[in-house]
Amino acid sequence: MSYDASRFREYFEHAFTYAAGFRRNVSRYGTQTAMLDPETDRSWTYRELDADAGRAASALAELGVRRGDRVAYQLTNCPEFAMLYLATQRLGAISVPINFRLAPGETAHILADSEPAVFIFGAQETDSARQAVEISGLSPALLAVGLPSGSTDDDGVTPAAVDAAPVDAAAPLDAAPVDAAPAGSAPAVPAVVVRSFAAALAAAPERGLSVPADFSIYEETTRLYTSGTTGMPKGVPLPSLVEVMSAHDVIMHFPLTPNDRTLNMTPWFHRGGLYSGGPNPVFYVGGSVVPLRSFNAARVLEWVEKYQITFLIGAPVTLGMLAEEQERSPRDLSGLRGIVTMGAPLTRTAALRYQRVLTPRIFNGYGTTEAFWNTFLRPEDLPAHAGTAGRACTDDDVAVVRLYEDRPAEPDELAARDGREVGEVIMRSPKSGFSYFNMPDKDEEKFHRGWLYPGDLASWDEDGFITIVGRKDDMIISGGENIHPVQVEEVLAEHPGVSDAVVVGLPDAHWGQTVVAYVIAHGEVSVDELDRYCFEHPLLSNFKRPRAYRFVDELPLTATGKKMHFRVAEQAVRDAAEGLLTTPDGDSADGRVPAAAAPAAAPADGAAE
Repeated sequence: MSYDASRFREYFEHAFTYAAGFRRNVSRYGTQTAMLDPETDRSWTYRELDADAGRAASALAELGVRRGDRVAYQLTNCPEFAMLYLATQRLGAISVPINFRLAPGETAHILADSEPAVFIFGAQETDSARQAVEISGLSPALLAVGLPSGSTDDDGVTPAAVDAAPVDAAAPLDAAPVDAAPAGSAPAVPAVVVRSFAAALAAAPERGLSVPADFSIYEETTRLYTSGTTGMPKGVPLPSLVEVMSAHDVIMHFPLTPNDRTLNMTPWFHRGGLYSGGPNPVFYVGGSVVPLRSFNAARVLEWVEKYQITFLIGAPVTLGMLAEEQERSPRDLSGLRGIVTMGAPLTRTAALRYQRVLTPRIFNGYGTTEAFWNTFLRPEDLPAHAGTAGRACTDDDVAVVRLYEDRPAEPDELAARDGREVGEVIMRSPKSGFSYFNMPDKDEEKFHRGWLYPGDLASWDEDGFITIVGRKDDMIISGGENIHPVQVEEVLAEHPGVSDAVVVGLPDAHWGQTVVAYVIAHGEVSVDELDRYCFEHPLLSNFKRPRAYRFVDELPLTATGKKMHFRVAEQAVRDAAEGLLTTPDGDSADGRVPAAAAPAAAPADGAAE
């Protein structure tokens, strides 16, 4: 008699959901703290968070949200974000967290793509949100977080500050949008009714909602949008099973326990925020989260002491600011069990500095929105493997395959495991949804034979340690030679006078491209000094040495801390035309005096406050 898997399949496919895992913790840890919000001096036990998530689900249901509907929310790390993440899963609906730093046109792109039934945002962003809705051509129900009727909101924005886009806390939940343009006048921005999120929760009836009994672990529960290093964001659908597998992965790798308290220094709206020590794994294991609405290094270090935070999670740029603050004003960080960084490569120099200044327990993960992190560098791997992205995560397959000009490599066409040959890193993981939303051409391009091909270049060694060297799109080709920007950036970052740098290719009639560096200086440093340093550096070939520089105050970063090389490359063309690039002999590219330090481009998603 053969094994009958039908009962297991029935349980696994319909009961093994993320929502079920959270409810188990409501039963196990009902009186234990699930969330602590220093800005409002409020905390939630698991029972209290469950009740508020239930009220949020009821409020969404009152607005017509049903199974499979999208609920978009454009919020900072705040309690309402966590409630909505849980509430949508209770309804069988789909969460669509949106970057709160996007311009209205960019937000409109996501709204038009996802077609949400409800759009929720911070009250201080009401004007931008209404503009985004108008551009999208949609008419979702609108809720504003942080603006109780007739009072000051949680973030210090008074009702008068958003008079141009009024919030009506008393409007009935089924109120229709109102057109404010008088007869015969020019078309105006529709005066869409924006209701208070708090009032919607207060008015919501008790429903006792729960996940539909026939809900499948393969149904979409969250749709994230990529941070856009190469263009407009792409929708990445994640089913319920991926929520569970992502939580399990973090619980294993930190490891995370019910006694841990985490703080994300980067936003929850992206994969490395929500899933790397954010609400997803913490609520699944029974720990607690501390929401941080905007990054401030001094505040974070103070909260570590005051609120007994055990894990900090952030991009390398935030760790750099933490280290500077800790050196200026040391705090007791002995309660930390680890600082986890992801979203951008962590250089060897930076990893060793953070171990010395912040905590010996520095972790680094490499991954994507599409598949979460897929490699993990542990404290035990340091210092021997500092500068690498670690080895494959427990449940993941990761490989580096050869590069071909006319086709992607097959998964078994491997690059040499010698730490030198550069290929494309690919991964296969149960934390991936294995598709984009409504983009079949991208599916074909990025997913091949069950593996994700993200476009990142890397080498690997015989022990499987992966070293990321850049993106295929960012590759500089000068005189027929391939130059990987990350290698040059890491060399520059080792100089004591350099805080950070971005290296790009500038079109050149003779060489094809020349290497240009945009540098954030740390103290006094000159172009000639950096040129000598690069020329003499034993790990940098002469043809890779930057031929022009510009000192800047900031660099454009995505929300996950990745450098946006394409934006800097665009600016380099403009700067060259205007004579703002300085060559090592001290003259600008066309003989004019270079300008003073300035932003390399408006940062898209910098982590600093």
